[in-house]
Formats: sequence, structure tokens, C-alpha cells
Amino acid sequence: MTSRPSVPFDSTRRATIAAAALAPFAASSLASSIFSQPRADTLRVGVIGCGGRGTGAAVDALTAGQDVRIVALADLFQDRLDSAKNGLKEHDAARATVDDAMCFVGFDAYKEVLKADVDIVICATAPGFRPLHVAAAVNAGKHVFMEKPCAVDGHGIRMVLDAAKVADAKKLCVVAGTQRRRQVNYREAMQRIHAGDIGQIVAARCYWNQGGLWNVEPQSGRSDVENQVRNWLYHSWLSGDHIVEQHVHQLDVLCWAFRGHPMRVNGVGGRQVRTDPKFGHIFDHFGLEYIWSGAPEYGDVFALSMCRQQDGTASKVEEILSGTEGVASLRPGYARITGKKAWQFEGADPNPYVEEHRDLQDAIRTGRHVNDMVQIAESTMTAIMGRMAAYSGQEVTWEQAMASEDRLMPESIEFGERPVAPVALPGRTKL
Repeated sequence: MTSRPSVPFDSTRRATIAAAALAPFAASSLASSIFSQPRADTLRVGVIGCGGRGTGAAVDALTAGQDVRIVALADLFQDRLDSAKNGLKEHDAARATVDDAMCFVGFDAYKEVLKADVDIVICATAPGFRPLHVAAAVNAGKHVFMEKPCAVDGHGIRMVLDAAKVADAKKLCVVAGTQRRRQVNYREAMQRIHAGDIGQIVAARCYWNQGGLWNVEPQSGRSDVENQVRNWLYHSWLSGDHIVEQHVHQLDVLCWAFRGHPMRVNGVGGRQVRTDPKFGHIFDHFGLEYIWSGAPEYGDVFALSMCRQQDGTASKVEEILSGTEGVASLRPGYARITGKKAWQFEGADPNPYVEEHRDLQDAIRTGRHVNDMVQIAESTMTAIMGRMAAYSGQEVTWEQAMASEDRLMPESIEFGERPVAPVALPGRTKL
């Protein structure tokens, strides 16, 4: 199971952009009311990151609104850009045929998209590059669709939070790819949960357990950096490990239900089955105990978080919230509450991957301000602190995670040597 459904052309999720570090930026002191004015004309979209995730998001944007055009593409690799360009043209020649002059390749390709006449930028590279690209996009005055997660380390989270202030000051709209937030069954269930239909939440569980995912074998003619970027899922500096890259969805649902981030986390994880060097250095399973602050009469709330990517194992993708008066079970396409106020979702459930783009486009057209950056930053940091706890074998508090100076993503990156990081050893790997 993957985070995004396949599109009708090459959907390998391995594209990214590498770039030099962005200079510090500040919110403009000029009045930004122009950014909040409704738009009725065609929305022009640029895509940064042309793998399966970027092309899938571009197709979703086209599906969400008829007056939308894909006008610019950027990627580090020519083959990924060509695949996206051809696939988008095949999907919708009238609205997604991109001129060669608007196709950019290389470390600074994202900058060329931001110079172009685009209204929306889709940021869909490997997560390690997300803070750089999102910050640059809002600084350039662009609305943004940003894939999840938003960072891989505390430095990136702080960069996104700073960029969130810029987006608010400029009234720019930013929507994140945590699609459950815009999935009808989840929204209706969460409304009931927040209304007290299961009483006070006293415990929670969340799971993303599945088999393995794609893998891109290293090639001897490529540099270390190129091999790792093309196989980005298996390198924490690019993906954050699968707890951050994938399990962020379930942790986001818990943050949503609890209306905030956890206080602390401890737990276990390791690399038991997926041990071949082609899988980089990330873990293949995590089991964590998060603690949220609860109501005074019930005390702190325990939440079990479990995720694994091991072939031949049972699959489970679900969130379960236990309350004093009922239990809510949530998963894609399904939502149910048992207890005093029993309920089961039975309505229409539109494609949430399209709905998030529809919400972004509607906000831009009507002048409604929407900014997901703080919520996705908190959900991503929830995943990061879980990784920190499992890698080190230590309990990690929210304050520790937010203050961490550990920086997985280098300040600048270029093709060349980059040894694969060692596999973390709990009890030996330091926070």
C-alpha cells in the first residue's frame, strides 16, 4: 500500500530536487492584501519534483478544476522530467503540454519555476528538500501544495514554521498532502469525536503495517548522491525513515484528534528483515508509546504507534480512539463509532487526493486564507521525535525534539561522494 494511488503512467516515487541552501528570508513589510484577492481566471501550476508523487499531484490538480494549467516542470534528473512531461501531455494535452522553455533540470531548477508566471507551486520532491522549496515558494509569493512530510529534522521543521509566518503575512494559501484532513469520512468522524460522541479520549492506537515498497538499485556509473537521491526512501536525510515519510498520516490523525502534539515518546525499532545494503540504513519497523496531555480527571493519554515495511507480514492501516463512552475506528473509506452514540459512515467519499487540490484552488479563487503549515509541521515533528526515540533507545520530549540541532539534511548538496549513514543502534546512537 502506498500513500498515493497510481496514475495512468510511470508512477515511480523517486524524484527529487537538490539545491544549495536558501539564504535566510523575512516576511515582507509591505501590505500583502493583493495576495488575498479572489481569482477567477486560469490558475497556472508549476511542479517541483517530477516523480510519481509530483506527476500524481499534477493530475489531481487538473482533476480538481477545469481552469487549471500545468505550465512549468523542474527536476534534478532529465529522465524523470521527460517521463512527467510526456505522461502529463498524454493525460491532458490541452491543459498539460509544457513548453520546453518551461522545463528545468538541475540543482537550481526549482528557482526557475519560482521565477515563472505561476500561481501555485507543487512541492513534491523527497522530503529532505521540502523546507527549502516551500520556504522559497512562499518568499516568492506563490501559493503552495506541499506533499507530506514537510521535513526530516528539527532544523527543517523550524524553517517550515518560519515560512508559515511569511505565508500568513502575505495571505498565501498552503495545503499539505495529509489527505485524511480532507477525506469526508474522516472529517465527519472527527467532528463527532470533537463533539464528545465517544466521551473523553483515554487511549489511542494507530498502525501502518505493510510489506515492502519500491527500490532503485545503485548503479556504478552514478555518484553516491545520485544513487541515494534516486533511492531516497531508504536514506533518512532524504525521507526521514518510513515512520516520517509514511506513518506521518496516522500520527497526523492522532494530532488532529487530540488537537495538538504529544508531550513525549519512547519505544523500539530496528532493521530486522530489510537488511540488504540496497535498502540504505533505515529501519523496517517501529513500535512507539506516545503520551498526550489528557483531562485532569483521567490523566495523561497513552497512544500506541506501530509501523513496519516487511514482506510477508499482515497489513493494517488504521487509527482507533478509545473514549469513556465509545470507540472510534478510522481507515481510508471507513469510519465507525461504537458505544452510546453508535454511528457508521455511509455517505459519498470523494477522492481525497483531488479534494485537497480542490480546497486549495477554491481558497485562492475566493480569497479565503488556508495555511496547513503549522499542523503539518507538528505532525511531522511527532514522527521525527518517534524516530529519535527508536534510534537512540531514549525517551524524547517535545521540547527536546524541537530544540534539536541534529541536522540530517546537509546545508548544501551536489553530486559526489556521500557514504551511506550507519544503521542506528539503540543505546549507542546518541540523541
